[in-house]
Amino acid sequence: MAHLTASVEYGVHCLLWLVGANDTPLSSRDLAELQGVSHSFLAKIFAKLEKGGIVRASGGVRGGYLLARPPEQISILAIVDAIEGQKPLFECQEIRGRCAVFDGAPPRWATRGVCSIHAVMLRAEKSMRDTLAATSLRDIAADVGDKAPPAFAADLQDWIGLRIGGRTGKQRQPALAPDQEGSP
Repeated sequence: MAHLTASVEYGVHCLLWLVGANDTPLSSRDLAELQGVSHSFLAKIFAKLEKGGIVRASGGVRGGYLLARPPEQISILAIVDAIEGQKPLFECQEIRGRCAVFDGAPPRWATRGVCSIHAVMLRAEKSMRDTLAATSLRDIAADVGDKAPPAFAADLQDWIGLRIGGRTGKQRQPALAPDQEGSP
């Protein structure tokens, strides 16, 4: 889990859109447009997410990606590992044995046991992985849902409907705002 790249951030954001899509498949093109990134960049992320069992592909004109399991069963750690792989946070180079004062071979005390710096990094990585494992996609979606105004979910559904309608030739009409209901 070396440096977490922007791929993780975009991947999690896109997965949040899938949580909000109410089991409507979204294409990687739609998700790329929604996020303002290139389709090829996002397609690479989704290939990794699919291989990691986070999403599944749905074919056809209305095809796209769906979550492979409920969002409460998808940990952020699983997403990170699917996108970035299981790389260590820190790779100890055993510098402690190269001190010039040792004049060649280091004494046993200097290299005995796990490097103290490496030990701290291992504890930090464990804490980080434990936190990511304990947080689900549903948890983050709930936080976002608490921040967004109620109209946002309807706006998202309208946007999705227009995108899917554009692929099938059947444009779905956007929902009317409460103050527009019944207006001609």
